[in-house]
Amino acid sequence: MTVYDAAKPALFRLPPETAHRTVHELLAAVQDTWLEGVVADFYTVVDSRLRIDAFGQAFRNPVGVAAGFDKNAEIPNALAALGFGHVEVGGVTAEPQAGNPRPRLFRLPEDDALVNRMGFNNDGADVVGERLAGTDARVPVGVNLGKSKSTPNDEAEEDYLYTFERVRAGGDYFVVNVSSPNTPGLRELQERDRLESILGALQDAGADPLLVKLSPDLPDAAVEGALEVVDDLGLDGVIATNTTTDRSDSLYGAAADESGGLSGAPIETEATDMVRFVAERTDAPVVGVGGVSDAEGAYRKIRNGASVVQLYTGLVFEGPGVARDINRGLLELLERDGFESVAEAVGADL
Repeated sequence: MTVYDAAKPALFRLPPETAHRTVHELLAAVQDTWLEGVVADFYTVVDSRLRIDAFGQAFRNPVGVAAGFDKNAEIPNALAALGFGHVEVGGVTAEPQAGNPRPRLFRLPEDDALVNRMGFNNDGADVVGERLAGTDARVPVGVNLGKSKSTPNDEAEEDYLYTFERVRAGGDYFVVNVSSPNTPGLRELQERDRLESILGALQDAGADPLLVKLSPDLPDAAVEGALEVVDDLGLDGVIATNTTTDRSDSLYGAAADESGGLSGAPIETEATDMVRFVAERTDAPVVGVGGVSDAEGAYRKIRNGASVVQLYTGLVFEGPGVARDINRGLLELLERDGFESVAEAVGADL
C-alpha cells in the first residue's frame, strides 16, 4: 500500500474541490524547495526510449498533465517532479473568472470518473501570464486558451488574441479550447468558419506551436471539417479529446446525472477511438486524452496515433505515482512488442 492509498479514504471524504485544493497546496509547498528534487528522484523515470519529439517540443516522456489540474500555472514544476513529461495549464481566459457556482466538481468513485462544470475559473490572462513568465519550467508547458464567459462569440477572436498576447512569453505551446461543455455557446466555435477565423488570427499573431482541442461529442463530419482547417492552416497538433456530456447507462456513481463534462475510465474507449479517427485523417501530431490511468491505456492511444498522452482524472484516482507507473509500464510494453522507442510505436495500429 502506498502513502496515497492510505490517505485516499480521508481525502475522498472531503468535497472534491476542497481535496483538489489541499493536494494543490501540498505540491506548491514542495515546488522550488529541496524536497522537489527528492520527489523527482522518486517519481521520474529516465530512459531515452521514452523520449519523443512532437509539435516542436522535446518531451522526456509521453505522459503529461491535462489542462484543468493547474489552472493558474502555480505548480508546473511540482507536477514535473511527479514524473510528468509536460504540463498544460489553464484554461486561461482574458478576464479573471470565478467560474460556475459550487458544487461544480463531482466524483464517481465506482466508475473511476469525474464530472465537472467548473466554468473556466482562473486568475485571468494578465496574472497567469506574469506568473508563467517568471517560471523556469523543467518540462514543456502548454497554455490552454479559453474564451471569457462574458465575451459574445462574435468577439471571440479578440478575446483569444488578448489571452495569447499575455501568456505568450511563458508558454511552450498554445491550445485553442473551443470544446469545453461548461461555457455557454463555446462549442459553437468548433464550426469551420469560426474555428478558421480564430486559429488564423492567432497564427498571424505568432502563436506557435498552435494546437486545437476537440470535443468527443462532435459528429464525424464536424471532426472532419475541423481537421480540414487544421491541414489548411498547417496547425501543429490536435488534442483529442475534451470531456463529454454524454452519459452511459453503465455508470454507477450517484453524481452521474450532474450536468457538466464526464472524464475518466468511462470515456477511455471513446477517446481512443477518436484519437485513431483524427490520426487517420491528419498528419498533425495528436495528443491523446481521456481515461488514461495506466500503461495499457496510454499504450493503446499511442498505438492508435497519439504522440503524447495527458491525464487528469487518473491522477485523482491513482495518485502521485501514476506517471512513474505508466512510464515503467510503457517500457515493458515496448520491450514486449519489439519497439526501440515510444516514437516507433506511435500509430502502429493504424
